[in-house]
Amino acid sequence: MWEKIKFSNLILLFLDLGLVIFLIYDFGFKDYQALRQYKLIVLPVLVFALILFNLYKYLLFKKKHIKNPSPKINLYYLSLLLIIEIIMIASDFEESFLDSFFNVRYVIEYGLLIYFFIRLSFLVRKIYSYYFNPAIIFVGSFAIIALAGTFLLMLPESTTNGITFTDALFTATSATSVTGLIVVDTAKDFTSFGQTIIMFLFQLGGLGMLTFTSFFAYFFKSGSSFRESLYMKDIMGSNDELGGVMKRVMQVVAFSLFIEGIGAILIYTSLPTSKIVPDQGFFSVFHAISAYCNAGFSLESMGLYDVNLRFNYYLQWIVMGLIIFGGLGYHIAYNVVQYLKRFVTNLFSGSKKIFISRVILLNTKIVLYTTLILIVAGTFFFLFSEQKTNLMEHQTWFGKFTTALFSSVTARTAGFNTVDYAHFSIPGILFMIFLMWIGASPASTGGGIKTTTFAIATLNVFFVAKDQPYIEIGTRRIAAQSVRRAFAIMAISLASIGTGILFLLIFDPEFSLIQIAFEVFSAFSTVGVSMGITASLSENSKYVLIILMFLGRIGLLNLMIGLLKGVNQADYTYPEENIVIN
Repeated sequence: MWEKIKFSNLILLFLDLGLVIFLIYDFGFKDYQALRQYKLIVLPVLVFALILFNLYKYLLFKKKHIKNPSPKINLYYLSLLLIIEIIMIASDFEESFLDSFFNVRYVIEYGLLIYFFIRLSFLVRKIYSYYFNPAIIFVGSFAIIALAGTFLLMLPESTTNGITFTDALFTATSATSVTGLIVVDTAKDFTSFGQTIIMFLFQLGGLGMLTFTSFFAYFFKSGSSFRESLYMKDIMGSNDELGGVMKRVMQVVAFSLFIEGIGAILIYTSLPTSKIVPDQGFFSVFHAISAYCNAGFSLESMGLYDVNLRFNYYLQWIVMGLIIFGGLGYHIAYNVVQYLKRFVTNLFSGSKKIFISRVILLNTKIVLYTTLILIVAGTFFFLFSEQKTNLMEHQTWFGKFTTALFSSVTARTAGFNTVDYAHFSIPGILFMIFLMWIGASPASTGGGIKTTTFAIATLNVFFVAKDQPYIEIGTRRIAAQSVRRAFAIMAISLASIGTGILFLLIFDPEFSLIQIAFEVFSAFSTVGVSMGITASLSENSKYVLIILMFLGRIGLLNLMIGLLKGVNQADYTYPEENIVIN
């Protein structure tokens, strides 16, 4: 049995490698007519080989009484693809079978692409069994996505006129870290295939590759290992018991896809009926995912500042809603829904009311209040500071208010623009830098130091001033570990940003300090707004921003914890001694 399984794993490896090579060639290179015969031979052979192999694995597992539904599901899926392909050929038959097959081959090609992603999810599950360090696996997953995205963006079919390695790496990292800074025009320099790659990169980057792959692995294998549940509990910051962690992963992915789907439909309805925006369906899906994931990528060269979109306030309100949903995160939305369900139940329950005073968690309250305060403060500040700059072209009060509100919302890691940031007043730029630094909420698709970090640090100032040893809110005390972590995150972020500003000033002295600072804060906080200097930066500066975007997304503290946790930990404590701090 062991020899058979080892031999079958070797065959599986060759089949997977063949599948990867075929998909890269098929999607990444021009479809020359001279190579048509090659594709017509390889594609059916590959499909039948996968079907036969999964049939062999299914019969082997059935004979040995091994419970593994993977081969059975793969067999059903591949057989369904083949049946659909035959139906498509029969319904659109031309002069010959080969011509008909070539015209409808996309069913098999895109089906194999999905099959490959499912196989990738199983590979990630395999990694769990060999290595378990949540922080390192989390960091490594983002690095792998960025490098794979770089390779895919360098394929001839991804761009209109080619792309350098540096620009491909910058774009892939920006998409994976859901930043949105660009050095090449997403609308003009990338083909539809390249734009689709970028969309998948910021979808994976926003929700996390391991969240997605765990979702697929759990869905197709009907269960999860102890290590896998423990890992996802740590990485998601979940308070659920281990048995419910993977269920929560399913809910996160389903909730996100549902919100993105609703957003895409609403964006589609907001677009003008004339064909000013080409391929409105893809445009809607791309911007819905980009907004929810706080990515900031757009299919318009000028973003939402495009002359056809900057006055489309309905579209901007939809995008703001998606940004806020993504910036709050699933855990906050789920907690609010829990409260609303119990509140509505109490309205119709008569005397049998449910006790709901503790349903809303303290974390949820802090996130919601801080988010609301920052959005309102930013809106009124921009209404005041930008009256003679970016708000002048908006004739109505509603237009000015929407533009100011959009600038306040997008500054906290979203990266879209309905104004030209180069025309912002200096006070407006400084306040936007402040909003960028704070960012979105924990366990969300956004970046920054997070709203809870800022709130805890601010509250700590007042409680220290009152000479109280702990931060107390209502009938709850904030854990000392949370306070220490908040100040560690703030210190690391300022040190990273300061270092980045210093290097960019050395490499590109022609730009002003305010331009450089704006760019660095935007990169580290994964915001993606710019004063228009990104594409003009030197090669060295681009690599500095790549590092900052990556560290900003994964969290430098997470990386340090993964590397240093458990190193030289002692079971004893030394006597305390106060340090003079004035």
